[in-house]
Amino acid sequence: MGQFNQHEKTLVFCATQDHALAVRDLINQMKTSTDPNYCQRVTANDGELGEQHLRDFQDNEKTIPTILTTSQKLSTGVDARNIRNIVLMRPINSMIEFKQIIGRGTRLYDGKDYFTIYDFVKAHHHFSDPEWDGEPIEPEPKPEGKTIPPLPPLVDRVREEPVEYVKRKRIKVKLADGKARTIQHMMVTTFWHPDGTPMSAQQFLELLFGKLPEFFHDEAELRAIWSVPETRARLLQGLAEKWFGAEQMAEMQRIIDAENSDLFDVLAHVAYAMAPLTREERAARARVEISAHFNGKQQAFLDFVLAQYVKVGVEELAQDKLSPLLKLRYHNAIADAVADLGQPEEIGRVFAGFQKYLYQPSIQSGL
Repeated sequence: MGQFNQHEKTLVFCATQDHALAVRDLINQMKTSTDPNYCQRVTANDGELGEQHLRDFQDNEKTIPTILTTSQKLSTGVDARNIRNIVLMRPINSMIEFKQIIGRGTRLYDGKDYFTIYDFVKAHHHFSDPEWDGEPIEPEPKPEGKTIPPLPPLVDRVREEPVEYVKRKRIKVKLADGKARTIQHMMVTTFWHPDGTPMSAQQFLELLFGKLPEFFHDEAELRAIWSVPETRARLLQGLAEKWFGAEQMAEMQRIIDAENSDLFDVLAHVAYAMAPLTREERAARARVEISAHFNGKQQAFLDFVLAQYVKVGVEELAQDKLSPLLKLRYHNAIADAVADLGQPEEIGRVFAGFQKYLYQPSIQSGL
């Protein structure tokens, strides 16, 4: 971080999505900027939030985010003209991919005469293409007088050893209710208080625990709110207004090892120390109730909805997702959807009505 201008837009290519997350956290720990969005991860797992970070990064009028970490996603198709640094932290085995990645830095921009490649993995050693590279440029004659010894090549100055990955420790945090929650212990700050000060994961957990009673008073009320798309949306909006938005909740999912769980499980775990279920487990148990309450064609559609829920998350159950789901399931043939499922009002009732079976208490039996 001390070797380049921290205000320059930079792409960091990492080995895996988890590696990209760890590098993002480390950069945000070492940065001089006070903006919490200075460095963001953009990978396949980051969905629409990652796409928004990418759009902001590509906007030459915006300076935040300044650095993006990624694994595979940004090696092609990123038209960000003001990229000044490309950082390679993963092996590259294809010359085509190597050229594509380096090509992210070749876009022209006012005042941009060059870009810099930081090759931590010696990727350039594997590729030699004189036709693409061109002939070496002869150095200009040095003026008479005192000469300045050249710096050693960058690739010789960077650490050559393979990157070591440290397994994250797990710690237990006892909250005011006397019950402990287990979280991943992180050396870096990934959360920010509404007043702009950084927080540890433990501090964020404690803050969220203290705020949740403002939104629901017990487990039954949380279930009732979460079972209905409209009230769930209002709860999520209320949490976002208190600084517990989608990005913060996604981080909380990660630190309690619940990335494959519903956000309901995150809230229930924080508020009541309930063990999270995976979305796959919720879907499997809900299918039993669905088979008893809906006809065959409705079951087929709801099974498709559940598959999307398991794959993407609870956002697929939002009311405004119904139309896109119908178009996806019926290949834009809405008339076929109506023929199978009934009029729009009936389809809406089916879509909203089945969701209570995902969150009813029996689903949590045995925990």
